[in-house]
Amino acid sequence: MDLSEEVRAAHKREFADFLDQDVGQGIYMKEMKSLINLKRRRLIVDISDLHNFRDLGNRILRNPSEYMQSFCDAVTDAVRAIDPKFLKEGEQVLVGFEGPFVSRRVTPRELLSQFIGSMVCVEGIVTKCSLVRPKVVKSVHFCPTTGNFTTRDYRDITSNLGLPTGSVYPTRDENGNLLVTEFGLCKYKDHQTLSMQEVPENSAPGQLPRTVDIIVEDDLVDSCKPGDRVAIVGIYKALPGKSQGSVNGVFRTVLIANNVSLLNKEANAPFFSTTDLSDIKKLAKRNDIFDLLGNSIAPSIYGHTWIKKAVILLMLSGVEKNLKNGTHLRGDINMMMVGDPSVAKSQLLRAIMNIAPLAISTTGRGSSGVGLTAAVTSDQETGERRLEAGAMVLADRGVVCIDEFDKMNDQDRVAIHEVMEQQTVTIAKAGIHASLNARCSVVAAANPIYGTYDRSLTPTKNIGLPDSLLSRFDLLFIVLDQMDPDIDRRISEHVLRMHRFLSPMDGGGAALDGSSGYGRQDEADAESSIFVQYNRMLHGKKTVKGNKRDTLTIKFLKKYIHYAKHRVQPDLTDEASDQIATAYAELRNSNSNAKTGGTLPITARTLETIIRLSTAHAKLRLSMQVTKTDVDAALKVLNFAIYHKELTEMEDREQERERELERKRVADGDNAGPERDPKRTRGSTSDAMEVDDDSAAPSAVSLTPERIEAFNSLFGQHMRANRLDQISIADIEDVIKGSDSIYSSEDILVLLEKLQEDNRVMIVAGMVHMISG
Repeated sequence: MDLSEEVRAAHKREFADFLDQDVGQGIYMKEMKSLINLKRRRLIVDISDLHNFRDLGNRILRNPSEYMQSFCDAVTDAVRAIDPKFLKEGEQVLVGFEGPFVSRRVTPRELLSQFIGSMVCVEGIVTKCSLVRPKVVKSVHFCPTTGNFTTRDYRDITSNLGLPTGSVYPTRDENGNLLVTEFGLCKYKDHQTLSMQEVPENSAPGQLPRTVDIIVEDDLVDSCKPGDRVAIVGIYKALPGKSQGSVNGVFRTVLIANNVSLLNKEANAPFFSTTDLSDIKKLAKRNDIFDLLGNSIAPSIYGHTWIKKAVILLMLSGVEKNLKNGTHLRGDINMMMVGDPSVAKSQLLRAIMNIAPLAISTTGRGSSGVGLTAAVTSDQETGERRLEAGAMVLADRGVVCIDEFDKMNDQDRVAIHEVMEQQTVTIAKAGIHASLNARCSVVAAANPIYGTYDRSLTPTKNIGLPDSLLSRFDLLFIVLDQMDPDIDRRISEHVLRMHRFLSPMDGGGAALDGSSGYGRQDEADAESSIFVQYNRMLHGKKTVKGNKRDTLTIKFLKKYIHYAKHRVQPDLTDEASDQIATAYAELRNSNSNAKTGGTLPITARTLETIIRLSTAHAKLRLSMQVTKTDVDAALKVLNFAIYHKELTEMEDREQERERELERKRVADGDNAGPERDPKRTRGSTSDAMEVDDDSAAPSAVSLTPERIEAFNSLFGQHMRANRLDQISIADIEDVIKGSDSIYSSEDILVLLEKLQEDNRVMIVAGMVHMISG
């Protein structure tokens, strides 16, 4: 609607009164003076100040189009009164709004038809930005025939000044004389279109995220870029469709912005009460705080203790450094898990997504390199190029979880090289050159190259990824499906306990035995306590009395991680620096000597990894300095990752089982041996011969050629190392038994007899003499 001059003048007087009265504090007078000093063109007004003055706030929120131009005129006059030379002829100061919008503070999903024509504040994440283009506001034409100048104003639907005008450009005047456009005298304003999407962590699962188009003009252009979280205040308008003839009743809606404010990445930061802060500081003093936080991550997953600890360090991250010479040193920790199917890799990724304040999930098959970084697309309406942010740019200052990492194409995988080290996405396509921030941690899960882990091959051959990519991961864990009856039993008990609980949605929160369900109990408990309440059915039997494994509630864990990450910025001490340098040198040395090598190549990046992990551990303790204990803890995690300890532990267990079977066989075949006379006197040869006679026959059965060879090797090694010619039988028993072997005293005597038969030793009066060949 076009307002009459009287109504507009009345509105202008009201705003002039508001600026004169100025809430009695002179706030806006100071603002206007700083506006002139900084040569800006927009005054930001707090909407709550307008609410207190003649209910102007409500009127502006309901019908902004009526009041916006009058307000701009009143502010322009006030600025001219302060400094007449500041504004040129025809220029005006614009107005933007901020403050508590209460019910009008919405997300793109909540922006419905009821808000059309009113002012709203929309929060979201910018996904696309068009290029900045000029838009003509006033054209000036000269007629060579008559020598007259004519002007023409242009207003489109985004203008607040009256009805829109046609976009027809005059070429002749009313008498048919030709007109020449004087481009130097025409007036233009900058114009840009943005697309805003609801933030990924709050979007409803299973639904496409909603977007809203935003038009920004003048000084607001280029105030944000793809990946930024913003709150934009503007007027929600419906634009008529371009189709001529039949009207289908569907209109394109846009938000015409008057203020853009960047939201902090921690806008969804948890609220810390005084009790929370005291609990956090109390917990940080515990010696087992690292174990406690590790146990609290994904308690529904059995085992994987070191990986859970690494996840804690990853969420805390190191300290990012931007040096004066332009060098950027990343603080984010990247992690990868490679292993057999069904070892809860994807479940761990889900757990990270639940705890990290900002996490975006994707899979290797379902995402391309462009989708992960950034894309240049064409706008459907105008045909112009625009920049569109990918998953890693949207997860700036967060975590990106990539499942099925091995299923990605090589070309797509190369696209994330830059993000993982430089933490930027650089685009040079179709005349657009841009660099976007992507400061995120990458957590990837992959299967080995043959589907399952082949233990006969080195880790590098199993993983099947190039070193250029592997060296960018700080930690690489090999997770194996261990076939061990004890572990299998414990896992099955754990999983079955989880399945005996009903979620509050499925069974109304009641478990099969009538006790409360885990989800509901956890919610109630989170309010009152920082630990998950012990429940025998859920957590199994208590371990040693008073030593039950505590787990923190998810709510409190989030608070602890957030507090430790953002409030503590530790510095390296000299002692820690020396230890890190020594540890790095040892790692390089052992890696060059090792035949199989570790999971990761040891490069200069490994040195930075140690620093990042140590800093994260210092944050965990809320310490402002990185000390020796932090470096030790970091090296334990790193050594576990590099030397795939799980694999060696598994092999050790298999060897232990073989020895156990061996012992059983020996015991079954030698009932009368050690049990009958364990404290046998060691003395004469005749004693030795008597025992030999009793047990030689049954013992000989179990003495395989391999065991005989192993004994001869051990015995010979000891004699050569100590340069001995003779040794007592008692000493031999001590040496052999002390080397973790499974030889009984009887076995040793039988084996020495065999050596005597081979003419290699001579046994006289309890002493064994070497016969030199």
